Amino acid sequence: MRKALTSIAFACLLATSTVTAQRFAVFSDIHVTPGNENDKMLRIAVDEVNRGGFDYVIINGDLTNEGSDDEINNVKEILDGITDTPLIVLPGNHENNWSQSATKTFIDVFGNDRFVFETDSLIVVGINCGPYMKMGDGHIKQEDLHWLRKTLDERVSSGKKVLSFNHYPIRQDDLDNWREYAEVLMGYPVIGHINGHYHRWIRYDVGDLECAMIRALKMNDGFGYTIVEVEPAWTHIYNKVIGSPAEAKYAFANHTKHQPLKKEVVDDVQLPSGFEVVKVWTDSASVFTRLAFDENNVYFGNSLGQARAVNKKTGQMTWEVKTPASLFSRPVILEKGKVAVPTCDAILLVDAKTGQIKDNIQSKEGPYVADGLYQDGIYVQGGYKRMERRNPINGILIWEYDSLFNYCQAAPVIDGKDLIFGAWDTNLRCIDINTGKLKWVWNNGKSANMLGPGNVVPVVTEDKVIIVAPDRYMTAIDRKNGQQIWRDNSHKYREAIGVSEDRTRVYAKTMDGELVAVSTKGDAFNELWTVDMGLGYEHAPCIVVEKDGVVYAGSRRGIITAVDPYEQKVLWSLPVGVSEINGIDIDPTTGDIYASLIEGTIFRIERK
Repeated sequence: MRKALTSIAFACLLATSTVTAQRFAVFSDIHVTPGNENDKMLRIAVDEVNRGGFDYVIINGDLTNEGSDDEINNVKEILDGITDTPLIVLPGNHENNWSQSATKTFIDVFGNDRFVFETDSLIVVGINCGPYMKMGDGHIKQEDLHWLRKTLDERVSSGKKVLSFNHYPIRQDDLDNWREYAEVLMGYPVIGHINGHYHRWIRYDVGDLECAMIRALKMNDGFGYTIVEVEPAWTHIYNKVIGSPAEAKYAFANHTKHQPLKKEVVDDVQLPSGFEVVKVWTDSASVFTRLAFDENNVYFGNSLGQARAVNKKTGQMTWEVKTPASLFSRPVILEKGKVAVPTCDAILLVDAKTGQIKDNIQSKEGPYVADGLYQDGIYVQGGYKRMERRNPINGILIWEYDSLFNYCQAAPVIDGKDLIFGAWDTNLRCIDINTGKLKWVWNNGKSANMLGPGNVVPVVTEDKVIIVAPDRYMTAIDRKNGQQIWRDNSHKYREAIGVSEDRTRVYAKTMDGELVAVSTKGDAFNELWTVDMGLGYEHAPCIVVEKDGVVYAGSRRGIITAVDPYEQKVLWSLPVGVSEINGIDIDPTTGDIYASLIEGTIFRIERK
């Protein structure tokens, strides 16, 4: 079976080409589910492309709908029908955000999630852009930015031009680190950038860099793809409906010298007295996990699959453990000086002092992407289609609940004998912590997995479970029997929720950047107050926490906001980066507040 040619090694073969003009067939947003209409039409498009005399075929993201292994393998089988033409494939948000393999299957099947190749005087380069395993903006991983600089440094020489591909537009509201990405590209002779994602044609510029959004497989004019023709002076972009002649859409003038972007004007932000914010760590890769703590270290995982322990006092790395793929589940501090590191294919039990692996517990199905929990001698860990309770010393399985229909993602809650958690199968469940038997299940009535409580940490009180979800409702459920008490959609809720220290108020961050406080008492929805945090459009699934009378919330654009719940006002709002805040976590040994950002930084907030 012919493999997609995404490897760097393939570029060496192409470097011998002497063609002065290149024709690419470019597909974006093909969204194939086995047996759907797009499946049928992609097969027809492949037959047409085989007769089209193209030099390359590029698939520019969103091959599937849910990024499942079956969907990816099905698309691969269709694309294997492309004969005698090199095939280049990038993932999109639908492969990165809901992947059952935590993005690993795409790389296993297609060989890479970035590419570079050369022909004559042209370098063609593309990189992945997320978002990765949770709702978020597009993001170029730190290691991909390093790779892009290094690759173009090595390859660009006199007379060489560069054409860039990515699934997302290079725009402020689409890529969180768009500016850094653009500045890298504009330091080289890039003639243009091509992306998909929006299922429509849009011509736009980033500074003086010419860019184009291209069509999806299915649009109002029928099914089709894009033709890109690169000539010495111009790059022409055509709309190609299957079975119809190509129609000109855009042309780039192949400018290769770019003016720097205008500098950002950032207002100075002063913290009120009594607070200090300290950067603890800057990683060489991106960080997608929340944090874990003991007396000495903060623990996390990164996009290169490295689990790391960093000393809280010195900021120096204590140890790191390499795993096969990106880490999305935070480490869990266990007993006897051990740390559990959930990975793509196993749970590693690691010595907290040395990083030495003590046990390697292989997963029997799918990756661990959920945040595990250790509490009062109990260790529970969500996995793919299962929830597990394990011995906190040796990791031996005590019980497994395997009647889930998709993966767990957020941390569960243990309260008494109840273990309460959501999954991406639209359901919220309560399980007996001792036996692993189901007590009740609640469903929001929606059929779409993406609207369920898959990535929300429930708020649990004496008599209620309260959640928010992408269906934009806050829901209160009877803790005893799983019956719905009330549902409210007066605000655009999503996945960010928390509870006050006295458990009388539930806090939710809305998609309009508000913080809403709702009473946990009584049998009716009772909104206590709403504070506009000034964040604008917001969707980061970062939990909300209260500590010492201050409520902390994190945004999709690296802003930490502190709110006084009694005065009902914003105390301060501090931009500590540009990317999504993974979580706001309390160090149980000190009471300090910590936040990790996707761009790879970790901050500590101290009260003086």
